[in-house]
Amino acid sequence: MSTLVLLTVTGLGLAALYFLVASGLSLVFGLADVLNFAHGLFLSVGAYATWWAAGNLPGAGADGFGFVLAVAFGVLAGAVVAMLVELVMIRPLYARPIEQVLVTVGLSLAGVALLQATWGADPRSFPRPAWTQRVTSVLGAKVPNSGLLLIVAAVVVLAALLGLLRYTRYGLVIRAGVENREMVTALGIDVRKAFTLVFAIGGAAAALAGGLGGVYFGSVSPGQGGSLLIFAFIVVVIGGMGSVVGSAYAAVAVGLLQQFVNYYGTSGLGDVCVVALLALVLLLRPQGIAGKVVTP
Repeated sequence: MSTLVLLTVTGLGLAALYFLVASGLSLVFGLADVLNFAHGLFLSVGAYATWWAAGNLPGAGADGFGFVLAVAFGVLAGAVVAMLVELVMIRPLYARPIEQVLVTVGLSLAGVALLQATWGADPRSFPRPAWTQRVTSVLGAKVPNSGLLLIVAAVVVLAALLGLLRYTRYGLVIRAGVENREMVTALGIDVRKAFTLVFAIGGAAAALAGGLGGVYFGSVSPGQGGSLLIFAFIVVVIGGMGSVVGSAYAAVAVGLLQQFVNYYGTSGLGDVCVVALLALVLLLRPQGIAGKVVTP
């Protein structure tokens, strides 16, 4: 029983990490129709900014309020970088999808190279609060606190995104833009501001995943964002393009499947099963779990 509980909670922790990355990715694609392959760079920026702030920013540190301040600095850095990417590189290419892919892939590669040139290619030990290195007893299982932290963060982010989308004016514009961007523009609403806001939100969520992912893994490396981005894309496709709730459902399915299969099967088999799940969803329900059917 304790093993089952441990696998479930750690699987949910992994799912929470995937959701934090996928939520912004889903919003960006749903509204702006942009496949942003540079999204993993925002995660890496957030991770390295949090790591740097914990050791250099006055008042920041590895424990207590200092760690909260370091993570907040990382989230701000990710949001600012995402806004700059949208304003400078994506905005001129909204009607040119092939160029979008080339630019975002190139930016992702250049970002990793820049991080390697600045801090080296080797993983850096991440400053972790003492309590995140301990465990909590849940139904007889010793669950790492770092996984519980990720779960709480993902729930808070999901609630905040749903609140933004359902109860604010910008949320109404974003949802309307997802449904019919041309209609919103015809009403005289500047959808470009919503695009920039969505990129900033996506960058902030990815940066938060980077900071808390550093706590979860215990280290940070330049290529960490790229590896997590692969699973984030899988989550977005399974959940349904543009659906935050669908991404949450898909993240839970992917995280639990990966965790259980890797434990009871051979190492790496969980990744194969995740890809098989993606293929199955594409065959049986191409629009994803919560996606809408597109009629020609």
